[in-house]
Amino acid sequence: MNQLPIVEALPQLRQALASPRIIIEAPPGAGKSTWLPLWLLEQAEIRGRIIMLEPRRLATRTIAQYLAQQLGETPGGRIGYRMRGESRSGRHTRLEVVTEGVLTRMLQADPELEGVGLLIFDEFHERSLQADLALAFALECQALREDLKILVMSATLEGLALEQLLPDAVTVRSAGRSFPVELEYQPRNQHNRLEEAMGRAILAALSRHEGSVLAFLPGEREIRATRDWLADKVADGIELRPLYGRLTLAEQQAAIAPAAVGRRKVVLATNVAETSLTIDGIGIVVDSGLERQAQFDPEAGITRLLSRQIGQASATQRAGRAGRLGPGVCLRLWPREQQERLAARRPAEIEQSDLSGFMLECAAWGAEPEGLPLLTPPPAPLLAAARRQLAELGLLHGSQLSSLGRRVWQLGAEPWLGQLLLTALDWQRQGREGALADAVYLAALLEEGRLEDAPLSGQLLARQGRLKPAAERWFGRLEQPSAAPGGRYLGPLLANARPEWVGLLRQQGRYALAGGLSADLPQGSPLLGKAMLAVAALGRGERGVFIQGAEPVTQEQLGQCLPGRFEERQQLQWDSEANRVRAERQRCFGKLVLQRSPLNEVSPEQRARCLLDELVRRGWMALPLDEEVRQYWLRLKLAGQKLADCGFAPCDEAQWLAEAEGWLLPYLTGLGRWEELGRLNWLGIFKSRLDWSQQQLLDTLLPGHLELATGTRAAIRYREEDDPVLPVRLQEMFGQSGTPELARGRVPLVLELLSPARRPLQVTRDLAAFWAGSYQDVKKEMKGRYPKHVWPEDPANTAPTRHTKRQMKH
Repeated sequence: MNQLPIVEALPQLRQALASPRIIIEAPPGAGKSTWLPLWLLEQAEIRGRIIMLEPRRLATRTIAQYLAQQLGETPGGRIGYRMRGESRSGRHTRLEVVTEGVLTRMLQADPELEGVGLLIFDEFHERSLQADLALAFALECQALREDLKILVMSATLEGLALEQLLPDAVTVRSAGRSFPVELEYQPRNQHNRLEEAMGRAILAALSRHEGSVLAFLPGEREIRATRDWLADKVADGIELRPLYGRLTLAEQQAAIAPAAVGRRKVVLATNVAETSLTIDGIGIVVDSGLERQAQFDPEAGITRLLSRQIGQASATQRAGRAGRLGPGVCLRLWPREQQERLAARRPAEIEQSDLSGFMLECAAWGAEPEGLPLLTPPPAPLLAAARRQLAELGLLHGSQLSSLGRRVWQLGAEPWLGQLLLTALDWQRQGREGALADAVYLAALLEEGRLEDAPLSGQLLARQGRLKPAAERWFGRLEQPSAAPGGRYLGPLLANARPEWVGLLRQQGRYALAGGLSADLPQGSPLLGKAMLAVAALGRGERGVFIQGAEPVTQEQLGQCLPGRFEERQQLQWDSEANRVRAERQRCFGKLVLQRSPLNEVSPEQRARCLLDELVRRGWMALPLDEEVRQYWLRLKLAGQKLADCGFAPCDEAQWLAEAEGWLLPYLTGLGRWEELGRLNWLGIFKSRLDWSQQQLLDTLLPGHLELATGTRAAIRYREEDDPVLPVRLQEMFGQSGTPELARGRVPLVLELLSPARRPLQVTRDLAAFWAGSYQDVKKEMKGRYPKHVWPEDPANTAPTRHTKRQMKH
């Protein structure tokens, strides 16, 4: 043990112990988890017990057993461990290895951690949500206790920004010691199944290299599939050992233990084996390059387990497993050029997880998440979704825990599941016999994690024997006697704990959910055709949201058990088919409308508001404006652009619609049909937004018509994003040397010169240039076509006219 690389950093570490905060960077195999804690026990600077946090249950148990073994003991003596449902600690324990949730609860129970001298955060680079939260609590605890020390250990500090969170911490680095690892790249054919690609790579590695194999796969399903593929293909003397968190203790220890003499083994592991554990005899790593990550969708309230490409830090850690005991080889199932394109590291859990449990812990701690010293701030959408869920469950009032919320927090279950269990306990005490057993066995079923496409009550009854040990643990935590499930209360309990996931059948296989989503049942599901479902689990695939586990429920059951979840609403909504306001009384569960009846006692003002909402939804272009009104609107817009100094405000369609309640709603009173909008005096409504003096000024500076010298009242055509146009017969512009202007010379008029038959001849912005230039060409062409009209040689100095030559003589 004294040859471990971490030993070389001890002089620096001994000096660092004078600081209250220490950061250690040491690669896997340096001894930071398996030797350093024992050395720390001997240091006089550490006054009190040492608590070491491990992110995984498997590592917690294994490391504690290894440390105890080094002292010639078993866990429960000087070295102990604690995790939910399992504890090996005693009054003589000085070093306790704990899982993350346990440390958080220790801090909640005693914010000063009396008797503890050092907190060790191991494998902090994994960035679990509970580790981030526990460190934040620990830093606030340290503010109360100057003698408490915090030690954060990580395989790498790159990209962690720990120095920013702990600017006064002393950083100690251990270079580590590993043997060279040869990297081989063998990109897998994406058309082949992963288990086949991994199986072939493992067989090839076994045939070409010495030692046992550690193969990294994304999850339990892929591990089982790869094991099945290899089962009849590996040579005699080669053991296949899976390694993931849900295995029994004996199965996990069999994977970690060295292979028997003369035998080799293939360990098929998730990233549980990436950094925390040393597996004896490994000289070959086969890396799929994939890992399973949980990603929470705050809008849908769904957590999905996604297989994703690992980051560069994980690829390095995995490869290093082949060089722990001697030179090794790592076979990567992706192209060499892809390696540099990998992300630096995996996202922290706090950036993509359901934060409802996190929020519950913060409320129990008495702090807002935004005010905690967290390495990564929680995203606002995830926090908002967590607050909504806790409020919907009745666990949070503002930022304070409700009485039910505190009970759920004390229970330590996931918030919605804790609410379900405690609601069932209350129902049981109220005489609803069997409610608690239904809830407890559902918790055990969800814990097992293998839901089938069948009613949940049937699954409980069919698996009752297998679920009983887990159910007994829940009964124990609730301090209640065990009982058998009947399934009667499963639907109402789920509907109360997951109200946004209550589904109402809309069409074959598709359900509208009370939270606003739609979800589908798989084809052939025995649940097909059930009018209502209480859903326990949802997933999202390429075709959208689908139901993974549900129990049929009826409105009658919900009405009896959850009367407070129903709401009577008076609903005015737009009927798109009839194009009118429709009023009805609705009985609702969330966003589900369960019953409808006509509502006659609706005021004209309510109908008007509903019509206005539809008008705003359709947008400005849907307004039934004739050309006269449209021209007036364009004049108003131009005034806002050119005459702001004259008191005209900018005119914007979106802004006017946003303010429509003030200027339009009074004119809609009594209306309820779309066609009635066409009968409104829109010109008068628009004019009413100006006072009398502004109306007069608009007519003066940006008039709708221009009085010509001939007496003609020529209409001006205003345009979007361009100067207005004056269509006028050419002869009526004789005698004009310049182009007319509006708005005190700020807006030029574009002249559309017309023939005597009012057909366009020329468009010009410069009348003088037209007279001096192209007029002569127009004259030659038009004089023969319109001989009765005047075509003078010098139009700029000829009197304008709207008459023919003969009319002019008379």
